[in-house]
This record gives sequence, structure tokens and C-alpha cells, in this order.
Amino acid sequence: MTPEHSVQFTSGSPETVLDPIAPELAAALDAARSLPPDRRREAVAAVAARDPRCLQAWADLAELSEDLIDRYAFARVGYHRGLDALRAAGWRGSGYVRWHHEPNRGFLRSLHSLKLAAGAIGESDEEQRCDLFLRQLDPEWESART
Repeated sequence: MTPEHSVQFTSGSPETVLDPIAPELAAALDAARSLPPDRRREAVAAVAARDPRCLQAWADLAELSEDLIDRYAFARVGYHRGLDALRAAGWRGSGYVRWHHEPNRGFLRSLHSLKLAAGAIGESDEEQRCDLFLRQLDPEWESART
């Protein structure tokens, strides 16, 4: 576990906070997000190609994709990359990963996009698992994003 990673222990469940993305990667992602819609997806994809561990880029790609299967695939990549990052940060399969920690948002957005895409393609079991997992990771999930 690197010093940037943190697992915070309290009297309840531990809370995991992922590392923030590197400043130069964050700047590249911000620049990609600021492009006109017809160029945005390609620019975000370039950020993901530059650093495939950038969870925010995968979440953006899932949210930007018009094609349902692309949305599902990008969300699934972000979700699995996020699980890898969580494990590297000390998460052991339980405990909180809350929205109010900015570095956690790429993973949570990917999981949320996976839930929506799974529902849209008729994978109701996966949709329900994702919904439950979101609420287990952050019990305030529904209100936290607003």
C-alpha cells in the first residue's frame, strides 16, 4: 500500500480512499472534457490509452458513449480496474468507498454506469448486484451525488 492510499479504520467498517490521479493526467482529462461534444469522446479515449488505470476516463467514456454495448463495456472496464485499485489500496472486499472522496468517484461512476447499462440490456441480476454494491460501498449513495 502506497502512502497515498488510505484505509481509514473507525469503530465501524473501514473506509478506503483511492489515490488521486496525477496532476498532468487530471489536466489532460479536463482538457478532453472541455472539447466540443463531437471531439470529446476521442480525446477522453486518448487519456484512457495513456493511462488505462485512470478510472475517471473509463467512467467518462461510459457516460459519453451513445452505443449501449460500448457504454456497458467501458463501464465494465472501469469497474474491474477500480476493483484492482481498491485492492491495491488495502480494501479487502468490504468496507466503505464513499462518493465524498473525489478519487473514489471514477470507480463509483463506472459501477453506476454498469448498473444502468446492465439494466438496459436486460441483465437484471447484474443491475441488482450493482445497485446493492453501490449502497454497500456508500450508504448515502443516492443523496451523495446531488
